[in-house]
Amino acid sequence: MEPRERQGRAGDVLLWAVLAAPVAYGRLTPPQIGELPPLAAALALLGVAVWIGRRWPLVAVLAVVAGSLVDGNVVFAIPVFGYLAGRRSDRAAPAAAVFAAIAVTGSVLNLGLLGTEPSTWFLLSSVLLFAGVFPWLLGRLRRQHRALADAGLRHAQVERRAEVERVRLRERARIAQDMHDSLGHDLSLIALRAGALELAPDLSPARRSAAGELRSSVAAATERLHDVIGVLREERTLRPPGETVADVVDGARDAGMTVDLRADEADLPPLPAHAVHRVVREALTNAARYAPGAPVTVEVSHDTDAVIVAVVNASPPAGPLPGPPSHGSGLLALRERVRLTGGTLDAGPRDGGWAVTARVPLDGAAGPGTPGGDADPLAGAGVPRRGDPGDAARRLREARRRVRRSLLVAIGAPAGLALVLALVYYPLATAGAVLERAGYERLRLGEPRDALGLPRRQADPPATGAVPGCEFYTDGNFPFAQATWRLCFADGRLVSKEQIEP
Repeated sequence: MEPRERQGRAGDVLLWAVLAAPVAYGRLTPPQIGELPPLAAALALLGVAVWIGRRWPLVAVLAVVAGSLVDGNVVFAIPVFGYLAGRRSDRAAPAAAVFAAIAVTGSVLNLGLLGTEPSTWFLLSSVLLFAGVFPWLLGRLRRQHRALADAGLRHAQVERRAEVERVRLRERARIAQDMHDSLGHDLSLIALRAGALELAPDLSPARRSAAGELRSSVAAATERLHDVIGVLREERTLRPPGETVADVVDGARDAGMTVDLRADEADLPPLPAHAVHRVVREALTNAARYAPGAPVTVEVSHDTDAVIVAVVNASPPAGPLPGPPSHGSGLLALRERVRLTGGTLDAGPRDGGWAVTARVPLDGAAGPGTPGGDADPLAGAGVPRRGDPGDAARRLREARRRVRRSLLVAIGAPAGLALVLALVYYPLATAGAVLERAGYERLRLGEPRDALGLPRRQADPPATGAVPGCEFYTDGNFPFAQATWRLCFADGRLVSKEQIEP
C-alpha cells in the first residue's frame, strides 16, 4: 500500500471515529441505553458514507441524511460530508439535483404522509440548508480557491519560462553581434590582402583576375554577414578589444574592490576567452552590488580540455546580505553564453558569501542536443516546458472568474434559499391559524368556545411552552407566524384572553 493511500485510510478511520462519537454516546447513556440495533445501523451508515465518500461524495451525503432518520445525532455528520462533497465534486449540477431531491422527498414525506407540523418541517428544511447546502458551497469555494492557486502557479511558471526565453534570445543576439564584429573584421582583412595581391605587379593576368574575384567574394560575404547578423545589433557596452580577465580585475580594484586574482597565463581560443571574460565581469558586478566591501577571489585554471572559472566573495562586513537571485537575468545570460560553448555554470551561496563557477571547454561550442550541450537550456532555470503564456493567462482568468462566482453563490444562495423557505413556510404556518385583531377584540369572557368562531388550527406555543387549558393563535406576523394570542378555557367557556409579548 502506498504511503498516501495508507494515510488516506487512516484519515477515514479517524473521521468515522469522530462522527460516531456523538451517536455512540447518545445510545450508550440513559435514557436510550441498550438500544443497540439503531446504534449499529447508524454506525454502519456512517461507515458506508466514509468508505464511499472519496469516490462518490454525493452518495455519502445521501447516506448520512438517511442515517439521521435512524439516529438524530447523525445530523452532525451532514455538514462534514456536505463540505467534503463540495471539495471533491467537479460539477455543481449533480449536487443541486441531490439536494433538491432530498428537499422534495422530505417535504412530501413530512407534510403529506406524516402530517408533520409546519414548524417541524421548517426546522428540518433549515437543517438541510445550513447543515448541507451551505457547507457544500464552502467546500466548492475552497476547491475553486485551490484551482486558482494552481492556475496562478502555472501562470507564474510560464511567465518565468517566457522571461528566460527572452534572456536567452538577448544573449544569442549579443553572441551574434560578437560574431558579426569578429568575422566582419577578419573578412575585411582578407579582402584587404586580396586587394593588395590583385595590385601586385608580378602576377599573371589569370592570378590577378582570381585575386579580384576573391576580393569581390569576400566583400559580398561581408555584406551578407552584415545583413543577416547585423539586424541583431542592440545598444550595449561592448568588450574593449583585447581586454583580459586581469584588465577586468584591475578595473574592479580601481573602483575600490578587494580582489585576489589567481589566473594561469595561457592564451584561450576566442569563444572560450570571451565566455570567461563575461563570467568574471558579471560575477564581480554582482559582488559589488550585493556584497559591498567583501573580499573577492577570482581563480582561472585549466585542465586538459577546459578552463575552470571560480569567482567567490565572502560575507560583507556589514553582515550577510541576500545573494543575487540564482536565476536573475545576468546569470541566465551567463548560462546561455557558457552553454553555447558546451560548458556549465553554477551559482549559489557558499560559506555566508556567494560563488559563481563555470567550466568552459577549450574546443568551442556544443549546441543543444550534442555532448556538452543541454537539450533543454531552460531546465537549469527550474522552469517547466509545458504551457504558453496565452493559455496560462486564460486559465488564470477562468479560475479567478470561478472563484468570484463561487463566492457570490456561497454568500447569496443561503440567503436566497432562506427567503424562499420562509415564503413557503409562511402560508403553511398561517393556514387556518390566524386570528385577526378585530376578531380577538370581539371575544367576550364567559362565552362558550363553540360560539367564538375560532380558527380551525392553533399556532405553535411560544418559547415559554404550552399552558394546560389554553390555546394559541397568531395574527399572521411575517415570516414565522409566531403565537400572538393566548385564550384559556374552563368548562368549555373562555375565562381569559391576553396578547403574548414578543
